[in-house]
Amino acid sequence: MAEPKPNPQTIRIFERDQDQNTKPTPPKHQNLRDILSVAGILVSAVVLAFCLITFVFQSYQVSGPSMQTTLQNGDHLIIWKVGKTFASLTHRDYIPGRGDVIVFHAPNRIDASHPEGEQLIKRVIALPGERVTVKKGYVTVYNKEHPEGFQPDKTLPYGKVIPTTPGDIDLTLGKSQIFVCGDNRNNSIDSRASEVGPVDSKYIVGKLIVRVLPLNSAKRF
Repeated sequence: MAEPKPNPQTIRIFERDQDQNTKPTPPKHQNLRDILSVAGILVSAVVLAFCLITFVFQSYQVSGPSMQTTLQNGDHLIIWKVGKTFASLTHRDYIPGRGDVIVFHAPNRIDASHPEGEQLIKRVIALPGERVTVKKGYVTVYNKEHPEGFQPDKTLPYGKVIPTTPGDIDLTLGKSQIFVCGDNRNNSIDSRASEVGPVDSKYIVGKLIVRVLPLNSAKRF
């Protein structure tokens, strides 16, 4: 007796299912391309992070009480660096606004962990070319608009947190210098101290724009 012939349609279906369950073996160079692709993504991420931190913004943590009560020890901040970056690219001095809170290098305060100078955070009180005095507990600034002098701690919004200011200062700032003070005037090493003095524009890192932590004290500046 002749054997029954298999159903051709059944054979074709079986062959098609078998083909679908069989994954083609990728070419050997495919694995190398995948590795290079992942490596490229990682390198790009590192370069992007470096550029952002160097030229755009950077996070900082407050250390010490010199900016109380505006900032507390341990606060986490975002410092905006675009203004300084643009000034550097255009070969100009970066001069923040009066009342801005900035981070800068203090070149006279150098140690192993701060080869470029310790980074300090203070408030801008006086601008290039202005005369600054500290007498009898008050800061007075003299310029073309105020030849008789004015007291920024009394006229700017931040002043409500400022106590009296110890010291005996009378100086005129250079064309690229600013005068800075901590808000906690009785416990701040700033431009009143010889080891800091007036801050040259080239040492400014950037200005404070946001406090991000603690969350219940998050704030834009």
